[in-house]
Order: sequence, then structure tokens, then C-alpha cells
Amino acid sequence: MADQQARPGEDKRPSEIPVIRWEEPPEGPVLILLDQTRLPSEEVELVCTDASALVEAIRSLAVRGAPVLGIAGAYGVALAAARGFDVDEAAEALESARPTAVNLSVGVRRALAAYRDALTATGDPTAAATAALASAQALHREDAEASARMAAHGLALLDELMPGGGHRVLTHCNTGALVSGGEGTAFAVALAAHRVGRLRRLWVDETRPLLQGARLTAWEAARSGMAYTLLTDSAAGSLFAAGEVDAVLVGADRIAADGSVANKVGSYPLAVLARYHHVPFIVVAPVTTIDPDTLDGASIEVEQRPGFEVTEILTPQASAVGGGGGVPLAPLGTQAYNPAFDVTPPELVTAIVTEEGTVSPVTPEALAALCARPRATPAA
Repeated sequence: MADQQARPGEDKRPSEIPVIRWEEPPEGPVLILLDQTRLPSEEVELVCTDASALVEAIRSLAVRGAPVLGIAGAYGVALAAARGFDVDEAAEALESARPTAVNLSVGVRRALAAYRDALTATGDPTAAATAALASAQALHREDAEASARMAAHGLALLDELMPGGGHRVLTHCNTGALVSGGEGTAFAVALAAHRVGRLRRLWVDETRPLLQGARLTAWEAARSGMAYTLLTDSAAGSLFAAGEVDAVLVGADRIAADGSVANKVGSYPLAVLARYHHVPFIVVAPVTTIDPDTLDGASIEVEQRPGFEVTEILTPQASAVGGGGGVPLAPLGTQAYNPAFDVTPPELVTAIVTEEGTVSPVTPEALAALCARPRATPAA
């Protein structure tokens, strides 16, 4: 089999990926993003000087992934405040940029609350902007720490379910450092297993239609020296049937109060396959992804993406300008069904791993108890 092989005994730690950062040049504060639509062929940064630019970056998937969307949303509020724009208007635009990912609204609301509280207390817009930025930076740090704790909990669960190591893990979409202030969610668990010599193979779904698995997860796996193999989404069934998958690890964009999980489209079929083949289906996500106000899976709004993402192959240049412009795959005028996410019911989820611990079996009561626990105090 021609695929990427791990280097025995190597713990390859690549230089930090600057996914998102705040800078303050003389001309004014900016938010700088690694443009994920240009990976893996080139590493290009986007400079956002206002919330509208950030909204476009979110919608075009230049920045994507639930945890980092929360961080971006918080920084977007801080950017609007620091630049003297209408903060409430910016917050509303940011929050609606991608409706399924609950972390985005969590980050926006957290920074907005900090801004409003400081403005009420001081009457000083500058002090309020400073408070919004501090809130965003705290969220950024907390997410990095949550990533490390999720990796530890997830590795412990893998070892419990499959003693002896040699884990062969299938993952979907991208859940690594590109989606996080740290090393990610589901990918961070696989990376932890790799670093202690217990990951035999990472199976990487390409993830249609925008190929986040092929373009991003494979890129991160290669940078980390992991043994990985890329497969088309439609090949996953034959992989299960051959007995080549020990566990499925995915992230989440929203987890309803009953434990229903919205994740990148293609996750639900993997859960069905996993159940049929008696393979654990494990969701790894921060507690902020659990939305107690969304009662069940039917209540989750699933984002519908443009049809051209299915009917065309998009080059990085075409993706940057938006509106299609890629290489046609289907006849002109073909209509496409292109949901960004699907919803997996809780009975198909073996466990939900968070920074605060693991829930298994997944029940409304267990999730409510997890969310009610006192949070670990983040380092300053």
C-alpha cells in the first residue's frame, strides 16, 4: 500500500501554525489569519482590518473549525471596538456568518458582554475595547488548554477501549491545530496516541466537497510525522468491512442537549457504519460546543452551502474570489444538494470527550451534569 509512513521513534513537533493572531501595527490593530483555502500548496495570510472582512473569511472557510471560530468571533468584536466601528452591528454580522457552529456565537457574545460591562462601568470606549480584547485573548488561551486536556482524556479512552495500542483511527474533516488555539480536538487525540507510540494508522477521509481532510488533515499529519492514509469518503465502508478501523474520531460544531451531534457532512454515515461493525464512534469537542438551548438534533439549523462547491473543482484562486469560477464537473445548470453538516443521533455516539471529562453513554442527564461542573481555572 502506497501511503505515508511514520518515522519510528520520532516525535516530530512542527513549528506552531499561526492560525489566528492579533497584531497592532502603527496604522491600527488587525486580525491575521492563515488562509486555509490556500493550503496545502501555499501558506498565505489574510489581514482583517474590520469585522466585515472577518465575516467574509469565515463564510469562505479561510478560517473554519468550531473552536477557532469562537476565538475569531471574539477577536472580531474586539477589532470592531478598537477601530471605532459599531460593535453591536459587527457582533450581529459575525454571529450569523455560520449558523450551525455554536462556538462562533459563544465567542462573539462573550467578548460583547465584556465590552458592554466595561462601557457601562467606565463610560470609556477605549477601556471597553481593551476589555473585549482581553476576553478574546483569554478565550484563545483557554481553548489551547482545553485542547491538551481533551487529548489526554481521549487517549485514555482509546487505551481503555483498545488495550495494547496499535490503534487504527478513522477521522473525518479537519480537527487539528487549524481549528483550535491548541492542537485541536479529535486530531489532537490521534496525535497524542502517535506521540506515545500507540497509533498504528490514521485513516483520513478526504471530506467532500471542499476536501478539508485531503488538504488540511493530511497536511497536519505529514507535518507531525504520523502514519496516515487518505481515502475517498465512499471508500470508508470497505475499510470497515475489511476490519481495518478500530475507532472513529470526529469533532463537532454543535451538540444538542440530548446528545445529537452536528458535524461535517459525512459524519452520520460513519456513525452508522461504526455501529454495524461494532467500532467505537467518538466525538471530541470542548464543552462550549454543547448547546443546552438546542433541545435535539431536529432543532439544529444545518447550513446549506452553494451548489458550485459540488458542481465545480475550486482552485485556491477561485475560492478566494468566491461565486464559483472553478473547473466544471457537472453540466451547466446542474442543481446540487450541499449541506455543510449532518446530525448524528446520540444512540450512535459511543462517547463525547471534552476537556472536562468523557460522557458515555451519551444522555441528556450526563451532558447536563458535565456542563454544570465547575470549570478548571485556566493559567494566566
